[in-house]
Amino acid sequence: MAEYEIIEQEGVRLVKVTLNNEMIRCESGALYYMRGAIEMESKAPSIGGFFKSLATGESIFRPTYTGTGELYLEPSMGGFHVMELEGDEWILESGAYWASDPDVKVDAYREKTLTSLKSGEGFLDFQTKVSGYGKVVLSAQGPVEAVHINNDKLVVDGNYVLARPSEMKYSAQRATKSLLGSLTSGEGFVRIYEGTGTVLMAAIPYWRYRLHNSMLGALSNIGSK
Repeated sequence: MAEYEIIEQEGVRLVKVTLNNEMIRCESGALYYMRGAIEMESKAPSIGGFFKSLATGESIFRPTYTGTGELYLEPSMGGFHVMELEGDEWILESGAYWASDPDVKVDAYREKTLTSLKSGEGFLDFQTKVSGYGKVVLSAQGPVEAVHINNDKLVVDGNYVLARPSEMKYSAQRATKSLLGSLTSGEGFVRIYEGTGTVLMAAIPYWRYRLHNSMLGALSNIGSK
């Protein structure tokens, strides 16, 4: 399989993909530059795929890159995370998909309308579903944290979850039982994840993460003097 490497340069991060007579699929517009004997191909979707893309807002084209060489994907002030599928299926938040191995199936996924409205996504809450075998690159706003739950419930205030297993139950509900309590608490609706598995979260943007670490380092230096 292709080799993925996350590189950080002067405060921005990018993904370097090394191909050895291999192929990967990327989100439309993700290419930064490439070198070597690599060919890009962008096939037109089927009629059904075309209308589905119009309905979901998903990219009509997800180009493939085949050959031997190095492929660099667009840099970001946010971050990236590489996960590996082993026959399982995951639901990715809208905009999280960045690239994947060819044996990974990429499709659109729609939440139930009521759940979409409660979570603040509107009537057309379409996400991305990935399944099969291989690696998937996710685009995130900052460092990714893996939160494990075992027959338990995870309550999240905000759109911080990046990906979840498809078998995990997802819903949205008021933060408190009463409408007045939700209004006065300032929390409104929260997102609920139930079951057993791992939830990938990215709650802190990288600039805040770096600032926090810099402040801790400065305080540590002051304390050591």
